[in-house]
Amino acid sequence: MLYRAFLGLVDRLPLPSLRVQRLIAVAVILSQAGISVTGAIVRVTASGLGCPTWPQCFPGSFTPIGVSEVPVLHQTVEFGNRLLTFVVTLCAALVVLAVVRARRRKEVLVYAWLMPGGTVLQAIIGGFTVLTGLLWWTVAVHLLVSMVMVWLAVVLYAKIGEPDDGIDTVQVPAPLRWLTALSGVALAGVLIAGTLVTAAGPHAGDKSIERPVERLQVEIVTLVHLHSQLLIGYLALLVGLAFGLYAVGMTAAIRTRMFVVLGIVVAQALVGIVQYFTDVPAALVAIHVGGAAACTAATAALWASLRTRETVETPVAISQPAPH
Repeated sequence: MLYRAFLGLVDRLPLPSLRVQRLIAVAVILSQAGISVTGAIVRVTASGLGCPTWPQCFPGSFTPIGVSEVPVLHQTVEFGNRLLTFVVTLCAALVVLAVVRARRRKEVLVYAWLMPGGTVLQAIIGGFTVLTGLLWWTVAVHLLVSMVMVWLAVVLYAKIGEPDDGIDTVQVPAPLRWLTALSGVALAGVLIAGTLVTAAGPHAGDKSIERPVERLQVEIVTLVHLHSQLLIGYLALLVGLAFGLYAVGMTAAIRTRMFVVLGIVVAQALVGIVQYFTDVPAALVAIHVGGAAACTAATAALWASLRTRETVETPVAISQPAPH
């Protein structure tokens, strides 16, 4: 009943073209990745408790107020990150409205509805992170969920671009799809290890003497080696996958995505090396988080390109002239 009423309201909207649907999906990807980067900026500027309460910024106020105990910069940075949540929410809502109005297939609808659902989950995790004083594991979970949202948003973009009346088409043999999935698992390991490195590192998100942020009590060099070894494994899987795809033949779309993934991962590794030998400068932390989102998006795009829906042309029967 409620969903029918919702459809009735949505049908009052203009019918979005495929191009409009895809543009909105791109906005979803950028917003999900962007808020992870702004979150990193909050962390490296020690603005994590610039708004010490949630959902309000200060008790009795949803916006920053003049409080001498909290620098204006920290209030501005944290409040700006919270405002970006509204952009993420708007993009998530728009993509749902677009695909519902266009009556896209169930698969597309499911991925679209995951966007607002995940955004609500992220808001709750973010609030828990603030209320617990930026405990390292809550910050780690917050980032990891952002990466999951980036992955899902990229797959949504790919699904939107496929015809609803198409036929499922496997582009490469099953073992290579399994290898791609394994590389995704390796990427997850790299991301988890990366959050542990940050949790033990110098950027706690707040530098208040009165409320020191608890850090992960593990030697950071050990975690850096774990992170780097997992990255090497991830890159090795991608290189093996590239040779496998070349051996069996691949479409131009898959080839492009493969090169993009390899290029981004190598660039991300170089950023990490520079970070290590320059004592983790703040600017590179934000760049590294952006690179993590880019690696996630590129790997998701490669995964989505291995199994697609294609329009199959129905052969037109040519009538033969009747014999005389």
